[in-house]
Amino acid sequence: MVFFFATGIMKQSDAYKIALARAQANSAVIEAIGSPIAQTGIVSGNSNVNGPTGEANLSVPLSGPKGKATLYVEAKKSADLWMFQTMVVKIEKTGERIDLNTSPLPARAASPAHP
Repeated sequence: MVFFFATGIMKQSDAYKIALARAQANSAVIEAIGSPIAQTGIVSGNSNVNGPTGEANLSVPLSGPKGKATLYVEAKKSADLWMFQTMVVKIEKTGERIDLNTSPLPARAASPAHP
């Protein structure tokens, strides 16, 4: 009972939701395992949030009509914003790793140009 409760808490975290949405919308992931992409199996790892701060280290099994994959997430929350150090999908069939963190989350304004 405690195990399922803990897994449910991880799936309610913003880090989990953001990373899963990013995987489900990524064209390379869709090409590799098909669409729709669903979380299947048991989410493992940990998520610890205390108000505006926290951290998450998750391993999320995914599946689509064409195959399976695992979403790996390492994130820290500071000042109520999640920053993802790692957000990678590893395709089971090929071992290919697709980096979903190619654009920073949250999006940042461009730095001013220096003359």
